[in-house]
Amino acid sequence: MMMQIIDPASNKHSLLNVMHRFIAAANNMDETIMVPSLLRDVPLEGQTSAQVETNNNNNVVGLQQLCPNKQRDMYEHYLLLKSIKNDMEWGLLKREMSSGATFLEMAVKQEEKQPVTGDFPLDDNSDLEDQFHYHLRGLFGVLSKLTVQADNLTCRYKREIGGGNFMR
Repeated sequence: MMMQIIDPASNKHSLLNVMHRFIAAANNMDETIMVPSLLRDVPLEGQTSAQVETNNNNNVVGLQQLCPNKQRDMYEHYLLLKSIKNDMEWGLLKREMSSGATFLEMAVKQEEKQPVTGDFPLDDNSDLEDQFHYHLRGLFGVLSKLTVQADNLTCRYKREIGGGNFMR
């Protein structure tokens, strides 16, 4: 019987494939967006400039106050996607050696501070297979969403630059 060797990255449902798709989308975004500073103060899709600046009573209600984990504009979103890609490619150790905490590191540290909510026990006797599958499903979901966001940011940049809407 002949044994067939299958490349895991060729399976569209493999973690490696999902990771490669996100990194490719982030690289495409980075290559397309030649002047990232043009993204400053440009609201994300589905967010009006009024949501960022004021509410109906003219009180300042920044998106950061309403949703502290959200980016305020396309520039911050671009930096976040780029940072996550770099963390995936180089790991957290490189960031720790070179500078301050990355977005991913801050999220991990924040999660470590929070008590476990009981999705699964984290003691020595817990089922590692269940933990693995729980986190694998989460990783697939997050990487798929990040890939879509990088593609959307790239398309929007092309659309806006093509129409000259970023120029002030």
